[in-house]
Amino acid sequence: MLSAVRQLFRAFLRKNAMQSGRFVGLYRKFCNPDGAEWASFLKRHHVLYQMGDDCVVQMNVEITDPKHVRLGNNVRMTGCTLFGHDGSVNMLKKMSGLCLDSVGKIDIRDNVFIGHRAIIMPNVTIGPNAIVAAGSVVTRDVPPNTIVGGVPAKPIGTVDAYLKRCEERTNALPWRHLLAADSFAPATEELTRMRCAYFFEADRDG
Repeated sequence: MLSAVRQLFRAFLRKNAMQSGRFVGLYRKFCNPDGAEWASFLKRHHVLYQMGDDCVVQMNVEITDPKHVRLGNNVRMTGCTLFGHDGSVNMLKKMSGLCLDSVGKIDIRDNVFIGHRAIIMPNVTIGPNAIVAAGSVVTRDVPPNTIVGGVPAKPIGTVDAYLKRCEERTNALPWRHLLAADSFAPATEELTRMRCAYFFEADRDG
């Protein structure tokens, strides 16, 4: 009975949040939407300047100035921060008495992944077809087909080369037959068992 009430409550919150933007805090807390659902909410309510299709934005992504942010298609972000302004300007205005402003756009093109705890600074364009490594601080444009990493972020490879390495490694895995070609494989019990055996049992036997 209690489980049914919880399901109805979550359905109520999800419906109101998606349709009218109401109870968003409760929706986030009790429904815990995944990245695809949260991106759908952001797009439906025009939170960003613009968002393309098939985006995934995890709820731990921080966007300080969402109206200055444009996402293309198939953009994936997890636990990163997007800064649209320079916060020191308010201190400088008070100190100097001058009229100052320092804001910028963040333009993320098609097929971009931004890793955990990466920081994207204002006036940056990323991609298309680019990867920002976890923990990076991006202060300048990321060219197409480029992987960047570090502080400040610098090119460390190409997406084409990384894609080829990923495919080669995947084809050599004993659980390759369990993977779907067009999506990330769900962590089924069989898949988890095979991965754990591959990761740990070979070392133990050796």
